[in-house]
Amino acid sequence: QVQLVESGGGLVQPGGSLRLSCTSSGIIFRFNAMGWYRQAPGKEREMVAAITGGGRINYADSVKGRFTISRDDARNTIYLQMNSLSPEDTAVYYCNSPYGNKWYSWGQGTQVTVSS
Repeated sequence: QVQLVESGGGLVQPGGSLRLSCTSSGIIFRFNAMGWYRQAPGKEREMVAAITGGGRINYADSVKGRFTISRDDARNTIYLQMNSLSPEDTAVYYCNSPYGNKWYSWGQGTQVTVSS
């Protein structure tokens, strides 16, 4: 059974940085496109970054220039480096397929809270 595990969240002050990690049992990331999503309280889940197996990358406008998605094939891990964080980035962050008709079971996510 495919499992996705997100980690690396926490409490950070505005302007700070965090790096999130996504690992999986059952998905080889270098062969599959993956995305980072977030869901803030009372809001719909939105995709903020995606990377294809071939390394093509896309970002939501709200995070362009601040977030960087990357992949370590040796560790089979997807990262999301988040810089210049603002309170608006507060959300639970998840990784999953960027294609809605190919979602895997959602993991627990990792909470990111940006607050002074």
